[in-house]
Amino acid sequence: MLINFFMTLKQQRLPVSFTELFALLECLKENVIFGNVDDFYYLSRLCLVKDEKNFDKFDIAFAKYFENIEVLDDLSLFEIPDEWLRKQLESMLSDDEKAKIEALGGLDKLMEEFKKRMQEQQKRHQGGNKWIGTGGTSPFGAYGYNPEGIRIGQDQGRNQKAVKVWDRRNYRDLDDSVEIGTRNIKLALRRLRKFARTGAADELDMDDTISSTARNAGLLDIKMVPERHNAVKVLLFFDVGGSMDPHVKLCEELFSAARSEFKHLKYYYFHNFLYESVWTKSHRRHAETTSTFEIINKYSKDYKVIFVGDATMAPYEITHTGGSIEHYNEEAGAVWIKRITDAYDHMVWINPTPKDYWEHSYSIEITKELVEDRMFPLTVKGLEEAMTLLTK
Repeated sequence: MLINFFMTLKQQRLPVSFTELFALLECLKENVIFGNVDDFYYLSRLCLVKDEKNFDKFDIAFAKYFENIEVLDDLSLFEIPDEWLRKQLESMLSDDEKAKIEALGGLDKLMEEFKKRMQEQQKRHQGGNKWIGTGGTSPFGAYGYNPEGIRIGQDQGRNQKAVKVWDRRNYRDLDDSVEIGTRNIKLALRRLRKFARTGAADELDMDDTISSTARNAGLLDIKMVPERHNAVKVLLFFDVGGSMDPHVKLCEELFSAARSEFKHLKYYYFHNFLYESVWTKSHRRHAETTSTFEIINKYSKDYKVIFVGDATMAPYEITHTGGSIEHYNEEAGAVWIKRITDAYDHMVWINPTPKDYWEHSYSIEITKELVEDRMFPLTVKGLEEAMTLLTK
């Protein structure tokens, strides 16, 4: 049984190994849990899933596997916990729902009937109004209707009438391919860290204080050190306007996360592609600009350079003189991006466009080539990979 469950996890592309499966089997052998589906769910997730970003994939695989088991006799081996009956069920019910349950004689009667039918039923059932199955109006099962029932083997509610969602998925939006919020972006950006102690000595050095006090015959000798800060220096360039408008919220989250994570952060804006100047205030972009040459000369080679843009435009905007749609550029954008790659050893391009669409855009392919294939999608996994590359 567990071998097939293990293979279902592999099909869902979870990074599980036989070592982790053996750990689960050892726990079952030692009776860490017994006769409870919820306990098995948490134990198997604990043994098999090593990263919270895979919780959602695990939930999908768990529901898929146990939904497809048609032999219901084994389910009678599982005890229905009193805590589930009393605390969780009653806390989930409204007064109207409690009144409807009384139609079957109360909660005790409902569960007693459920156990009885589990013992009597010998095969899978579809439709009808008595047996546990799918469809129909039985109070037990899935994809049917009964105002007072128990849902089993259904991935989501349909009529919002189930008393207990047996296989509800508890985790969502933690897949590393999903574009998610500021907190997860911060976690990804933290891969780009290099701590150094700078500034005034205003933080207690506990180890040195203990050692110095011991050497001083027990007389307290307090030692202070400067606070540790992330010493990484970052140059951040954002593409704004036009095709980037649908990505504003995501870019704002990235910008917010970057400002909180990097003490030494300088940021600039551009439109579509990098040319001879950039700006820091979009409403003043025609009057107050900063020379790209000035940036290259001002910021040292130890800065990490991050471009954020969809790289979606007419190819001539990259490759030709005068290609810019806002002004006449005397040198092609490709020339300017080459100057950046020559000036800085560590540079990446973050693209908010889903990676599946990249090969269908000629301008994205040109940009990828110009940045030496250092383009990554604006997802948690993409950011992690980009930050890892910047640390090398």
